Amino acid sequence: MEEIQQIAVIGGGTMGQGIAELCASRGYEVLLLEKTEELAQYAKSKIEQSLDKKLSKWGITTAEKKLTLSRIVFTSNMDFLKKADFVIESVVEDMNTKKAVFQICDELCREDVLFASNTSTLSLTEIAAVTNRPDKVVGLHFVYPVTKRPLVEVVRGLKTSEECVAQLRTLLTTLQLKGVEVFESPGFVTTRMIVLFINEASYILMEGVAGAAEIDFAMKNGYHFAYGPFEMADRFGLNSVLAALERLYREFGDTKFRPAPLLKKMVRAGHLGIKTGEGFFHYDKDGNRLDVEKEE
Repeated sequence: MEEIQQIAVIGGGTMGQGIAELCASRGYEVLLLEKTEELAQYAKSKIEQSLDKKLSKWGITTAEKKLTLSRIVFTSNMDFLKKADFVIESVVEDMNTKKAVFQICDELCREDVLFASNTSTLSLTEIAAVTNRPDKVVGLHFVYPVTKRPLVEVVRGLKTSEECVAQLRTLLTTLQLKGVEVFESPGFVTTRMIVLFINEASYILMEGVAGAAEIDFAMKNGYHFAYGPFEMADRFGLNSVLAALERLYREFGDTKFRPAPLLKKMVRAGHLGIKTGEGFFHYDKDGNRLDVEKEE
């Protein structure tokens, strides 16, 4: 395998944006691939917004912002994959969509290129099976928000080779990330535990034990969480949390994964969190909480 210089990130959603920004800020050339040019430009605007936030808080300089952006090519042209040294897939959490992406990557990328999937609940072995290089397919499950959480789950599929994992360890060192190695299982470690946390909080709220702000305040201040379960859910996207719970419920058949009716009701109402401006709490267009009075 050649030295990794150019990383292709497929999918410009919240996680893809964070992965692209992280890789570019660590000196890699990045290709951010989306379905359309409009979506690619939208991803660019969101990464600019993220960098501007860091700039306003003196986290980076203007020069660092420009340099990071200059390293990212935003495009919908999949032919750019021919230049990639490493691929990270971060498209919607749907098996057929991910399989289609990996088949395209397998056709266009060099034979020595490793593929990583940011899936949180799907079978990596099943995804890898559609390629001619299942030994070179690995899971890289990042934690939201990507640029602030120095942890990634390195997930082995049935045929993931030791050489592949070893090469990933070197990359993670360069990205200044700490990797925890896990074997394939629905939800791995982080998703499996965090959605249960959010789901139980939803049941507590639904039962009228305490309000959303009070529950979040208790968990943030009592157990040092950066966000309480409800703000966490809003930032993940309530539809994503619901989809993860439903998939885990199907996979394990255990009622502890059964989604709280309140969570289903909010998703049906279109209250998905930051992406819609309203979830358990309200947010401005930059993703800042608007109703924080009860926590102060």
